[in-house]
Amino acid sequence: MKLSIIIVNYKVKYFCEQCLYAVLQAVTGLQAEVILVDNHSDDGSSDYLQPKFPQVQFINLSENEGFAKANNKALAIAKGEYVLFLNPDTIVGENCLTDCINFLGMHVNAGAVSVQMIDGGGTFLPESKRSFPSPLVSFYKLCGLAALFPRSRIFNRYALGNLDKNAIHESPVLCGAFFMSRNNLLQQLNGFDKDYFMYGEDIDLSYRIEKAGYKNYYLGNTTIIHFKGESSKKEGFNHARQFYKAMIIFVNKHYGGNKAIALRLFLWVAILLRGLLSLVSLPFTYLGNYFNTSYAGRKRILNLAGDETDTKNASIILEQQKLFVNYIPKNNIEALEKLPGDEIVFCTGHLQYAATIQYIKLFGKRYKYWWHYHDSLSIAGSTDKNSTGNIYTVQI
Repeated sequence: MKLSIIIVNYKVKYFCEQCLYAVLQAVTGLQAEVILVDNHSDDGSSDYLQPKFPQVQFINLSENEGFAKANNKALAIAKGEYVLFLNPDTIVGENCLTDCINFLGMHVNAGAVSVQMIDGGGTFLPESKRSFPSPLVSFYKLCGLAALFPRSRIFNRYALGNLDKNAIHESPVLCGAFFMSRNNLLQQLNGFDKDYFMYGEDIDLSYRIEKAGYKNYYLGNTTIIHFKGESSKKEGFNHARQFYKAMIIFVNKHYGGNKAIALRLFLWVAILLRGLLSLVSLPFTYLGNYFNTSYAGRKRILNLAGDETDTKNASIILEQQKLFVNYIPKNNIEALEKLPGDEIVFCTGHLQYAATIQYIKLFGKRYKYWWHYHDSLSIAGSTDKNSTGNIYTVQI
């Protein structure tokens, strides 16, 4: 077995559905297994997904054990030479997995790899490549200098802002949304640290891989979509509190002396500031929701991009929603700037996932994007990393 793909789902069944279709396309020609751990979702995820994907191994947990423990459950039975931890709110291209496997195979010093991530609107996600936290790095991030100088080697050290996002680099920290490593190394390190419930476990594992004598690499020439807000459902201050608590676990575990004291201080200040920011931003969040509601009420045109047979189910779903559909033949999709309206539904099958990723990198925020696999009965999309996304399904 060449590759084991481990996905932990928690109440995102429709996004997970589109993720699985993309993964199964990407493993064509590979000796691979897909293991999906459901973290006790209460939205009927397992009942919905298991009949659709008989080739996937399902592990259904009786309680939400968190990201680290759930991944380790699957790691314990993974048979692949390589293991990919993948978030359920992602879309991978057809060559993505083989590109990563080939890189690891050719670089014996590589302990793990990750890839360039963009959100559902085509915006680059800076957490794709990161350095380890330090007092100075934390200070620059906390005071806003990292945001003011995003490409600075000094001020945006945490996100390695000076490095070309489209190139291959060493990256001390890799993102857990797409984290591929060697199975024997992961077994040696006992996988993720179970002390982390969510957030921070990828930083911890990246750190332990480097301590074991390997290098972590960011492959900027390979891109995936990470809708992001889906699998964690950000909730302002609570999200920040959970994240910074995870950072404190990391600091207490791996750092000592004055460095640990300084970092803990910066992290607790960050929690307080983030809480204050959440309160200040409440009126703007309300206004954003108001305008999103207004947007949903206006006449919309959704362009279906893909082979005619691949758009059939999407047409049914959207017509039930009384939405106007404009069909784009797959061979004319290159002319996206000429489309009516500002929404595109990528109907994959004959249309490759890698092509859809390239299109949104090119056109970015010009359109709102949706994904639909031709055999599925759902359409899913999320415009940016702060959006929980939208779903359309067949109404029975």
